Amino acid sequence: MLSQTHYLVRSRSDGKYLVARINQEGNETPLSYLLLFQEHFDALSYLNTHGSNVSDRFSVESIPGTQLKGILQRWGFDGVGLVRDPLIPRVEFLSL
Repeated sequence: MLSQTHYLVRSRSDGKYLVARINQEGNETPLSYLLLFQEHFDALSYLNTHGSNVSDRFSVESIPGTQLKGILQRWGFDGVGLVRDPLIPRVEFLSL
């Protein structure tokens, strides 16, 4: 995972990353998972399929796997969500 390039979706207006929020039983604060895409076109497909009316408000950026840990710590994410199929979507969640 560290040697790969990952693609993230980021808001053009406030710079926040696209995340999945999962509610926990007994806890009011949901867990936040940064969504990672394997290819640039997968991220675009996800946006066009699930957010076609707001897709122009987001951009796709690439990061090397070596920078992933820093982003997770800086933004306080609980883990990553690897998007395996952007159309369904099928996501694998990995906690820190």
